[in-house]
Amino acid sequence: MGGSGFGLFEILLLAGIGYFIFRMVKRRREAAEIGTSNYNQTSYGQGGYQQPVQAITPGQEPEPADVAAGLAHIRQMDLSFDENRFNDNVMDIFFKIQGAWMNRDLAPVTSLFTDEMRRIFQEDIDKLLSSKKVNRLENIAVRSVDVVEAWQESGQDFITALIYANLLDYTTDDTTGQVVAGSKTDPVKFEEYWTFTRPVGNNPWKLSGIDQK
Repeated sequence: MGGSGFGLFEILLLAGIGYFIFRMVKRRREAAEIGTSNYNQTSYGQGGYQQPVQAITPGQEPEPADVAAGLAHIRQMDLSFDENRFNDNVMDIFFKIQGAWMNRDLAPVTSLFTDEMRRIFQEDIDKLLSSKKVNRLENIAVRSVDVVEAWQESGQDFITALIYANLLDYTTDDTTGQVVAGSKTDPVKFEEYWTFTRPVGNNPWKLSGIDQK
């Protein structure tokens, strides 16, 4: 330990740093590759959301400095990028997708999804149509939209936003109009991570994954 070479402490320290970098890269890759498969049948409906493998889990959110660094890298390739405008855009996309979900028609919002996310949403809507049910989301009040992770990988920008809202979430039968799940009077808390991606640069953002908090 007293020589000029590496001692046990230095070896353990390097190993720890290496493992931390490995975990960070692995988690981000899961956000890009697995996030699109986490949206399950009638995800907004009562009991439809099964706990997915998450890109971010409670207690694992990056430090603010990490988020700032990620946003800075995105801004280097898109000088017009503004976090506040991005948050406003996320809110607009959120309401548009909610409306399309309730109408069971994705045609007006096709451009807002990656191909995989659109396929998953369409499969869920097809199941609602075949069962003659409507998942209704009403009185939505968005409390906050916060960027919790930002990074670049393989020529793509990625940003994950945490959306916090209250809403009425219930499902009705097409034929009878009867509520078959949820409540028309008791609002529920809505907290989800929405991950968006785009080719690096000033390009439109598309929804690529949804995870529950």
